[in-house]
Amino acid sequence: MEFATFAGYAREAEDATADHAIREHVTGLLRAAGPDLPVAARYVQGRVFPAHDSTKLDVGPALCYAAIAKAAGRNVDADDVEARVAEVGDVGEAAASYDFGAQQGLAAFTGGSGGEAGGDPLTVAGVDADLSELAAAEGAGSENTKRDVLFGLFNRAGPDEARYLGRLVLGEMRIGVGRGTVRDAVAEAFDVPVEAVERALQVTNDHGEVAVVARESGAAGLADLGLEVGRPVDAMLAQAGSVSEALGDWGSAAVEWKYDGARVQVHYDGEDVAIFSRNTEDVTDPLPEVVEFVERALDAPAILDGEVVAVADDGSPLPFQEILRRFRRKHDVAQAREDVAVEFHAFDCLHAGVPESSSDSGASETESRSGEDLLDAPLTERHDRLRAVLSDSVQGGVADRTISDDPEEIEAVEAAALDAGHEGIMLKNPEAVYTPGRRGKNWRKRKPDVETLDLVVTGAEWGEGRRTNLFGTFLLAARSEAGSTADGFETIGKVATGITDEKLEALTDLLEPHVRSQDGADLDIDPAVVFEVG
Repeated sequence: MEFATFAGYAREAEDATADHAIREHVTGLLRAAGPDLPVAARYVQGRVFPAHDSTKLDVGPALCYAAIAKAAGRNVDADDVEARVAEVGDVGEAAASYDFGAQQGLAAFTGGSGGEAGGDPLTVAGVDADLSELAAAEGAGSENTKRDVLFGLFNRAGPDEARYLGRLVLGEMRIGVGRGTVRDAVAEAFDVPVEAVERALQVTNDHGEVAVVARESGAAGLADLGLEVGRPVDAMLAQAGSVSEALGDWGSAAVEWKYDGARVQVHYDGEDVAIFSRNTEDVTDPLPEVVEFVERALDAPAILDGEVVAVADDGSPLPFQEILRRFRRKHDVAQAREDVAVEFHAFDCLHAGVPESSSDSGASETESRSGEDLLDAPLTERHDRLRAVLSDSVQGGVADRTISDDPEEIEAVEAAALDAGHEGIMLKNPEAVYTPGRRGKNWRKRKPDVETLDLVVTGAEWGEGRRTNLFGTFLLAARSEAGSTADGFETIGKVATGITDEKLEALTDLLEPHVRSQDGADLDIDPAVVFEVG
């Protein structure tokens, strides 16, 4: 597929106003994509790589603007492009306004290796190859390599191609197409049940793979897809709720401490450990003690869900920001480990393999090799398997759980969690299956009532899906003498849920004049607007 064809479908989707019309254009794209189907299914969402892949382009606005300027000719520099973006409010519109192609001869020497050099039309496969080359560039000279690859692409781009290439590179496609749109389009394009597509997406976290399987093998092929150790899936999420509501709905509840830490998903294939954050980013290297724990605790492949908590010398939990600092630490990890210790608390088991010592004791060859996915097992069974896969000597890594129908007993667990310095409790339906990426009534979080805080907005992220043109997440900070920003603010956290579309539209209008820089979907905002957070 030529990239101009992809851009045409993207433009039609962007111009459509109704959800069903957007879906129809995406359906048409998927049907027409041919061998480029997996790439098209990602690109139309603004994703260069699958959601489970932590590979990043690592291209900021300045680098993108420099490449656009170079392709636009001698009379344009990066500052001109930046000014144009500020004027029109969109890198895509800015890129589309330039007449590229004057540097065709130079492009033959500086283009990427994906078959896109010279004056050949851009293709989806060629763009994907060049962007993969760009992502792999590192070390001395990598910035020049990235700029040259982008220049080679922009230099052969027409207006619509440039519009969506610029947006794709900076991760801000902004055409109203999100995960759900592509899910529904896959179902419609290849005549498979949307429920089968949703289930396949939950276990693979890869729209491209699911689209290909739906086209080639239908619903039966989708049903054969399963979890893969080493490939993260989205975490199951909780909504706020009360003890009385939980007991009224379920009769009894599985009660756990709600740790003041960071959610992680741990994958062990029998030899290597991989740890992923809630956003499916690889955080293995910053957490060597968790790696050591898993290697010591497991003797068979597994996928575990849990929480990593930063702890003081006396074992009490440290503020959430401390674990974030560990996540971000890329160098001198040994010193970071000495400064801030962490503990891993596992509370769910998504996949359990078979130990080598048990492989000849009745398990089939397939079971011995791949183990068993547990997403459809009830919570009580998953917790039993969790305890079974962890060695007896390290049971302290399993989060404590109480099954109770007694409000007073549950309140006692909550009091113990709060006394230990944690946030509150989790209430879980003992019979619930695990639904990746879903926030529903089967998991409920309960925190004590607290006083509100006045926090300043210092950043935001563009939303997804129907909220693609609105700020969807807000970074909040408090003033501090030892603040981590030049303005003297210390980042406290993010807020993203419980806000209506109407409120998000008003907040976007309020905050946009205060945006001082943008990097992909992330925006840096002058500290001018205060949120009251409870």
